[in-house]
Amino acid sequence: MAPPDTRFARLLAALTPRLTGATLRERLIAGVGALLGIALTGLLCGLIVHGGVGTPLLVGPLGASAVLLFAVPASPLAQPWSIVGGNTISAFVGLGVAAVIPEPTLAAGVAVGSAILVMSALRCLHPPGGAVALTVALGGPAVGAGVSFALVPVGLDSLMLVGLGLVFHRLTRRAYPHVARPPAILHGTVDRALTDADIDAAIAAEGEAFDIQRGDLARLIRRAEQAAIERSSTGAR
Repeated sequence: MAPPDTRFARLLAALTPRLTGATLRERLIAGVGALLGIALTGLLCGLIVHGGVGTPLLVGPLGASAVLLFAVPASPLAQPWSIVGGNTISAFVGLGVAAVIPEPTLAAGVAVGSAILVMSALRCLHPPGGAVALTVALGGPAVGAGVSFALVPVGLDSLMLVGLGLVFHRLTRRAYPHVARPPAILHGTVDRALTDADIDAAIAAEGEAFDIQRGDLARLIRRAEQAAIERSSTGAR
């Protein structure tokens, strides 16, 4: 059995997860990006739809989209199709469910579950899409517009946010949309297992945040090393 202090350390780590590669600089960039992204999206959408400054045309789930887009731009959940497709498609799913299920609580559950299935099938899984589906299924004055609500403001908001994200990431020299780079060619041979320090050095060298905890990343690397050892022992290629 692990000592009490070790168990407490594990509990503390579980309750306070850290985003891999999220330096202070990355956090500041994410905060500034979200500030500009949401403010400009509301301003521009208001100008496009109303022809004046007026009230920002925004939906609540867009805030969660901004967190993914600016804090973890390397995440598959934060890519352009995930944001635009996930939010817009989920809005249509919510509208369809609300049209056939009048009971709000049941409609809410079916809408979120169905949105997850549809987003997964269309390869645009985006967590805020669940919030969009829930918002639409529960209805309200803004949603009374029906199908048009899925296009404006949901679809328009998502498109504008992604467009602003593309510009912002380009200016801050962050790769977006994220495309996994090919693994570096090793020069020399490795005669010992990777250490935690090696993993930390690799994360620091990448210079971006990843949507995975460091412990999970280390475990995956260890499993890959073990698979390589087993493959070598059997002579498989």
